Amino acid sequence: MRKAKPTTVTEYINAAPKEAQKKLREMRAILKTVAPKATEALKWGSPVFAEKRILFAYTAFKSHLNFMATHPAMEPFKAELAAYRTGEDTIQLPYDKPLPKALIRKIAAFRVKQVRETDARWRY
Repeated sequence: MRKAKPTTVTEYINAAPKEAQKKLREMRAILKTVAPKATEALKWGSPVFAEKRILFAYTAFKSHLNFMATHPAMEPFKAELAAYRTGEDTIQLPYDKPLPKALIRKIAAFRVKQVRETDARWRY
């Protein structure tokens, strides 16, 4: 029998592979601290935090967690991100390493400020 798709962030986390669940919970807690007024939802199958628009998202993959914060929000932290595999809008965080909590907080706070002050869109 086919599993039902998660409809809430909690269901998403509970349905994720065991090795991902702890990291997903940690990520969620960090982002809730940075954006306590943001609403949580699933968009395109990934947990997101949104205020006026999507602030950031995160997704579990086989061997890593993806944090999606947008390229403009990541740019000021380029040097700190050099140790991580990144895409245009994403940071791959391997399950076998601790989450860089301080760096995630800084990037997330920068993104929240961008959206609040300039109504920054996801992509420029």
